[in-house]
Amino acid sequence: MPDTAKTATAKTDPIHDVPKGMDQLLAIMRRLRDPETGCPWDVEQTYATIAPYTIEEAYEVADAIERGAMDELRGELGDLLLQVVFHSQMAEEEGHFSFADVADEVASKMISRHPHVFGDESRDKSADQQTVDWEKVKAAERAAKGASGVLDDVAVGLPALLRAVKLQKRAARVGFDWPSTDQVLAKMQEEAAELVEAKDTLGQAEVEEEMGDLLFVMANLARHMGVDPEAALRGANSKFTRRFRSIEAALATEGKTPADSDLEEMDALWNVAKAAEKSL
Repeated sequence: MPDTAKTATAKTDPIHDVPKGMDQLLAIMRRLRDPETGCPWDVEQTYATIAPYTIEEAYEVADAIERGAMDELRGELGDLLLQVVFHSQMAEEEGHFSFADVADEVASKMISRHPHVFGDESRDKSADQQTVDWEKVKAAERAAKGASGVLDDVAVGLPALLRAVKLQKRAARVGFDWPSTDQVLAKMQEEAAELVEAKDTLGQAEVEEEMGDLLFVMANLARHMGVDPEAALRGANSKFTRRFRSIEAALATEGKTPADSDLEEMDALWNVAKAAEKSL
């Protein structure tokens, strides 16, 4: 039998009287963080402990978008919004800012960065010109904050591949960039040769450094070719997963697992899966 006292309490909890939407979500977070009546786990959290969840939720949003899973996207966007609310609530408790301040700041930013929509500038400009104008406004904002270096405020916490592209884009704006893709390809070959040399003659630290140089150039090559390296790598990961599962399925029909097979057999099954995909 249900606990009638608990059921009655749940129904009469003031949180249910708060209008649904942002008001209720904010009220829920305030309640969860209440030291006396909230959730012990939520009360113990800090910016640092919540940050990994924030990053994870952002990737889950991207994953739902990539798969076209709109029902899941609704939920994932809610999870990501909860992260913003969580950080904002902690900041409000410490007297730094509130969720309303966060919303106000991003609204002001969008207005100032779109003078062709909210101001008196003409909308008669290309997307490329709008991008140039956007970067000019951002540069002025960085200068106002005292960020004078070209690479200032490129977030250190970004995924390394994404940060590499952002650093390269920022440097390219001031002319520090190869003018042609061929030069990037030549640099890639140079770095690959240095990695091979390090593998044969140097220690692990040097190998890691050369691998980093090669990956950095690969990110630059993707940028020059108009490819999002994060998206490209996610696609490669998905393809690898899909084909390896085909290998597992083929082996299972023979009562085997990959551990019971060898590289030669699995490579042959990989090629079968690859050919099947290309024939579609």
